[in-house]
Amino acid sequence: MKRLAFLFVVIVAMMLSGCGSKTEHEQSDNISHQVDSVLQLMTLEEKIGQLTLYTSDYDVTGPSIRENYKDDIKKGRVGAIFNAFGADYTRKLQEIAVKETRLGIPLLFGYDVIHGHRTIFPIPLGETASWDTDAAYTSSRIAAVEASAEGLHWTFAPMCDIARDPRWGRMAEGAGEDTYLGVKMAEARVRGFQGNKLGDLNSVMACVKHFAAYGAVQAGRDYHTVDMSDRMLREVYLPPYKAALDAGAATVMTSFNEYDGVPASGSKFLMTDLLRNEWKFDGFVVTDYTSIMEMIPHGAAEDTASAAALAIEAGVDMDMQAGFYEAALPALVKSGKIKEHIIDAAVRRILRKKFELGLFKDPYRYSDVAREKSSVMTADHLNAARDIARKSFVLLKNDGQVLPLSKTGKRIALIGPLVNNKREMIGSWSAAGDGQKSISVLEGIRQAIPGVQINYAKGCNINDDSTRYFSEAVRAASQSDVVVMALGEAALMSGEAASRADLNLPGVQQKLFDEIKKTGKPIVVVLFSGRPLTINSLDKNADAILEVWFPGTQAGLAIADVLFGDYNPSGKLPVTFPRSVGQIPIFYSMKNTGRPMDPNQKYTSKYLDESNEPLYPFGYGLSYTTFNYGDVSLNTNEMQEGDTLVASCSVSNAGKATGEEVVQLYVRDQVGSVTRPVKELKGFQKIVLKPGESKVLTFKLSVKDLSFYRRDMTWGTEPGKFDVFIGSNSRDAKSTTFVLK
Repeated sequence: MKRLAFLFVVIVAMMLSGCGSKTEHEQSDNISHQVDSVLQLMTLEEKIGQLTLYTSDYDVTGPSIRENYKDDIKKGRVGAIFNAFGADYTRKLQEIAVKETRLGIPLLFGYDVIHGHRTIFPIPLGETASWDTDAAYTSSRIAAVEASAEGLHWTFAPMCDIARDPRWGRMAEGAGEDTYLGVKMAEARVRGFQGNKLGDLNSVMACVKHFAAYGAVQAGRDYHTVDMSDRMLREVYLPPYKAALDAGAATVMTSFNEYDGVPASGSKFLMTDLLRNEWKFDGFVVTDYTSIMEMIPHGAAEDTASAAALAIEAGVDMDMQAGFYEAALPALVKSGKIKEHIIDAAVRRILRKKFELGLFKDPYRYSDVAREKSSVMTADHLNAARDIARKSFVLLKNDGQVLPLSKTGKRIALIGPLVNNKREMIGSWSAAGDGQKSISVLEGIRQAIPGVQINYAKGCNINDDSTRYFSEAVRAASQSDVVVMALGEAALMSGEAASRADLNLPGVQQKLFDEIKKTGKPIVVVLFSGRPLTINSLDKNADAILEVWFPGTQAGLAIADVLFGDYNPSGKLPVTFPRSVGQIPIFYSMKNTGRPMDPNQKYTSKYLDESNEPLYPFGYGLSYTTFNYGDVSLNTNEMQEGDTLVASCSVSNAGKATGEEVVQLYVRDQVGSVTRPVKELKGFQKIVLKPGESKVLTFKLSVKDLSFYRRDMTWGTEPGKFDVFIGSNSRDAKSTTFVLK
């Protein structure tokens, strides 16, 4: 058997060796022939094995493979392993597949590399707050370099789910509430992960997830039902997935939710009609963890066989962890209930990616111990992590210009459960990141101001009822000139299976803040979260608030850079901050009503006990300087089909510090055959201005930017009046009007 496997790999390598001088089309045809050649040698059980993905175990000692999974590999019952990384470990597993199976088909190794591999970057929601697609590309590129150096071929990212309910913890993994911004971030992240082309040693396959509309789960409760119109699906939720695929993403992951009454892993509409037939996606589809099995409690399938049949016929190629394909497909095919050509099509798609990655030519090419040692957590990677982290921070409040803090002369109290906490800095889904290698807030500030007196007190834990540390914290504040409080969520309070009905500060943190407030000292809050929190009291009583999300490995250094003015904050919110949970869902691109809010009229759309307005709007973020906006001018007030509208606006730095500003452009279609949102983001530019400097920014709008799904669900424009807005956020903007003829 070993002899046959060895010869097979050698033959395939020889088949590939002549590809170098061929055109891209010829190479694609060549791979297709080779995939078919391999497929002809495979038994039904070996084919189904390629459709099966199992996890490696992982504990404090590192990844390990269960004995029965080793047996599965030897018998050709598994085609891919996830949660296995490390050059030496992945090589050992690959040797089992290549040397001890009948055909020697190499394994794929996948992992949740969401916001960094060893070097951890800000959570994706935080990174999106940078509004910097180059930063998103860079962090994904570095993640791919590190992950591929540790034997990985595949990352289960980016998450492209639009999320408008901050109760849903997985909002942390995506780009927030806006479709346009989500599209730009999805494109950048796919390009970063995959690099120039699949098969390059520093490239990993991207996986677009979760298909589809997972971010719209009802009540913000993870794994819950999704119910929406086809119009909402296509206009709001689908574009980021489509953009990621257009950027070349190799794979797609199904979502846990149902759509239109059918679980995504059994939806022929999503996986075949839309993904393959309409969008022409030719990569492979993998389920999320055990989601084929979960179609039974969903009520869509009654047993293992019916669930497996539903998924494979829907167009799902690979079964993650459930083992339902392995258990049920052989009998289903032999009985004629499932045609073998359906299995063959799925196997082809998976084998093709293995060829494109070069695994048939050299199964161990990603498992290089020397490259691993030289490529992980390098100085360049750490510097990039620090820079991207500080770009992600959003200055929410800065009364009296309390920030930036002076590096000399003032005693500083550092108070809060997140001051001297290393693990929480890297957030949820931190892959192979080691929290103990991160820089805490305390460490970062001590490095920034080595000669300044720092009075540290924990004050309380993140999420319990104990107040026993309060007195120590009050004493530290009383002995200081200014207080920095590091408050917020624990890392695992956001992310998967981390929905929250209450978005206030956890535990007794608000009570701690209230006690420190009584000292009368200026308070700067450094806020950690994976989602918007309801922080009305902080907004009212803190002197400054800096939202830092979960910043990653270099957290403390990046936070110190901003607090002490070495970096002027430039982040803007990628999601609306509500005043209370009762406002949710709240997002800037809502539609108007027939009875818009009028405080003087009872029978209009408003709350009896809460404002309609958010605490902080989408796109909001302050700076240590002030930017002034001029009026919006257009190159024409009447736009024809095929024209390009050019909108211009002058932006000037009226302050005393050099700063970056994210200039945002929005449009509104005043009247349509279906009602339109009050504003839609259609462009943004990030600029740097010195004190006193001005710049005229121009944005171009085409007919595509004004198109939507009309009443008959055709895509296009309608003539009429449009408003165009340019400003610093979705609320504060100058506007003018034009007509589309």
